[in-house]
Amino acid sequence: MLKKVAANGIEFAVEDAGSGAPVLLIHGFPLTHEMWAEQIRFLSQSHRVIAPDLRGFGASQVVDSPATIETYADDLAAICEALEVKEPVAVCGFSMGGYILFEFWRKYPRKVRSLVLCDTRVVSDTPEVAKDRWKMADRVLDSGNESLVIGMVEKLFSPATISGHPALVQQTAAMMRANSPTGIAVALRAMAGRDDSTYLLAGIELPVKVIVGEDDVISTPAEMRGIAQAVPQAEFITIPVAGHLAPLENPDAVNIALTGL
Repeated sequence: MLKKVAANGIEFAVEDAGSGAPVLLIHGFPLTHEMWAEQIRFLSQSHRVIAPDLRGFGASQVVDSPATIETYADDLAAICEALEVKEPVAVCGFSMGGYILFEFWRKYPRKVRSLVLCDTRVVSDTPEVAKDRWKMADRVLDSGNESLVIGMVEKLFSPATISGHPALVQQTAAMMRANSPTGIAVALRAMAGRDDSTYLLAGIELPVKVIVGEDDVISTPAEMRGIAQAVPQAEFITIPVAGHLAPLENPDAVNIALTGL
């Protein structure tokens, strides 16, 4: 059930489904909680699933003040408190959601039961990439989301998805187009300024799943395997017939990977 939740001074749209041990799903950029539709359906049969739209995305409030990755993590902690989540959560972060996951775990370790790193990275942006994010933020604010959407689609999906499931590609592009340019710009600048989280990996003494699409060109299987090897209790899982957007491209395989959270 989609709820409106007041947290950290703003209003969030949050899918709150099922009952049982809580799972927090953090969507990626520039998407919404709807990217997790199949995971919500699956996990809510045995868990309480909490899947918010991040600030500035989907049906959550758009705030034009600057944010950091820590800001988004603080939002999630406040959402959990507002929803009276009493026990530690399994946190699953996709792409930008993974960046937020690391900050959430660093700042609120007692709130975390286990982690799922899904098609994400631990390194910070190079100066060149950070500069490009700032340029894109300015472009989106000036002329809307279309150039961002066009530039991202081929990077997000595997060739098999692009050729075989055009409706899914079109639906995802529509999700990106519908987001607020302001929310997108704020997120781009937050990602550009994020810290490198590599130093955290060896100290994660929790069960961790590392999930990646076999054709991911953004957070590659080789890079994510390296992440898994650096975490003491990590399980590495490759999702076939999927690129960066593995939860959407091959939801059944991702759901199987999430079993046991």
